[in-house]
Amino acid sequence: MHVCNWGHRAPFAYHVGMGIECLIVTSDPALIGQVKANLDPHGASLDLRQDSASAIELASRRHLDGMVIDCDDVPGGTNALIQVRSSRSNKQTPIFAVVNGTTGGAALDLGANFVLGKPIQEVRLRSVIESVVPKMEREHRRYFRYDVDVPALFHNHQGQSFNTRLKNVSECGLAVKLIDPFRLEGVVVVEFEVPSLGRQGFRAKADVVWSDSFAMGLRFLYIERESGAALQSWLGSLESQYRFRAQSQRPS
Repeated sequence: MHVCNWGHRAPFAYHVGMGIECLIVTSDPALIGQVKANLDPHGASLDLRQDSASAIELASRRHLDGMVIDCDDVPGGTNALIQVRSSRSNKQTPIFAVVNGTTGGAALDLGANFVLGKPIQEVRLRSVIESVVPKMEREHRRYFRYDVDVPALFHNHQGQSFNTRLKNVSECGLAVKLIDPFRLEGVVVVEFEVPSLGRQGFRAKADVVWSDSFAMGLRFLYIERESGAALQSWLGSLESQYRFRAQSQRPS
């Protein structure tokens, strides 16, 4: 079973390359600079939130590959740690707690994977980031959304069928553009033909995570074995195409 959350992307990112995405919750420019400098070599993007409320709201609707939370110097920072860790889409996300008063043990008990005390020791920060980047990259690959345009068919629990077009897809779920405006809720069945495998069919049960009149996002709940193999093969092909385009767009 996949547990993913599909939401709209948030603005205001310090973009430092294509790759892992990390949320930092702080208003401390020194901390921002240190984290950014250590993520730069790994081609990451750093999303900044300066208050706990907006960080909690973002984490409730979007998966992130890693998080840095300034627990003591941001009002409500400790609560943000608790809420982010309990969010459905970020239960497994590596979280760095930065403390300036709170004990490291307390931060770990609240859900942090790593604790960094202020003032931040550069060697410690670099060591921790280097050790956790492989896991962040694995999380990124699981959730990365490839843009597609493929016809699909949905069935709801009432036996009604709806034609749609896939907007993007990942290992964990997909988003669709609705041909006719309607709303779906709960668990639905999705079917489509995998483009890279001729007429190989795909069928899965999915949960509607968000929906409006013209689009909706879903996370997969159950994928049959053959469909899962077809999806993995398609994602592998999409990744190869993505890497080729990224490579060709680099300055020579």
